[in-house]
Amino acid sequence: MLVEYIRYTIPSAESAPFEQAYALAGQSLDASPHCLGYELSRCEEAPDSYILRIEWDSLDGHMQGFRGSEAFRSFFAAIKPYVSRIEEMRHYRVTGVRATRTGG
Repeated sequence: MLVEYIRYTIPSAESAPFEQAYALAGQSLDASPHCLGYELSRCEEAPDSYILRIEWDSLDGHMQGFRGSEAFRSFFAAIKPYVSRIEEMRHYRVTGVRATRTGG
C-alpha cells in the first residue's frame, strides 16, 4: 500500500466550498479500484491548513490506473479551483511501525 499526502492552504472563508468539492471528488475516489481509502483533515491550530490522505494499492495503480481513468477526470474537475493551493504532494510507503485503535 502507498499513501499520498496532499497539503493545502485554504483561507477560512473558502473552507466550506473546498470541503464540498472534496466530498464530490470523493465519489470519483470511491469509483476507483485503486483507491483503498481517503480522508480530508483540517488543522485545529491553523484552520487554513488541510491534509488529504489517500491510500492507493500501488504507485502504478494511482499514476496509471486512476489518472488514466474517467474517474480522474471527474475528480480533477471537482478540485481544479484548489490545485494552485497545493503546498506539497508526495507518496509514502507504509512501514511496519503502526497501530490502530478504535473506540474512545
